[in-house]
Amino acid sequence: MLLFCVTSYAATAQESKQVTIEGKIAKPTTITLDDLKNFKSVTIDSVVVYNHLQQRKGAVKNLRGVLLKDLLAGIEFSTSSPKLLSEFYLTCIANDNYKVVYSWNELFNTDTGNHTYVVTDYTNDAAKEVKGSLSLITTTDKATGRRFVKGLSKIVIQQVN
Repeated sequence: MLLFCVTSYAATAQESKQVTIEGKIAKPTTITLDDLKNFKSVTIDSVVVYNHLQQRKGAVKNLRGVLLKDLLAGIEFSTSSPKLLSEFYLTCIANDNYKVVYSWNELFNTDTGNHTYVVTDYTNDAAKEVKGSLSLITTTDKATGRRFVKGLSKIVIQQVN
């Protein structure tokens, strides 16, 4: 029985139907799968997933999602000056507490921001279709698996002190 419970939890641990954005912003926001339909959607044919040693670990195909920076465009950062935006960073957190970090400049001031997606659908190497669960990936990372957040549930915006 215990094995069944652990297996059931592992199978659903990555599922995420919404992402909460909180931290040093004017108003915490929750964005659902339905809300994402209001954003420009992008389709990507495939992305090879490499680990930190640059070893191929698999691939994800038929990705559909929206740019993270488009999602954040409507979020008001709590700062007195645009100059201070360079001090902000985002911690993107999965349901299983896996975390990755992006700086404000990285997303809004480099090409990385044009390749970082909140993904709603994809197919993995095992031909398993993943629909209706949020993920995050930066398609131009060399080690794409390091920032492939399955089950994205929260983005915390903070400022370096």
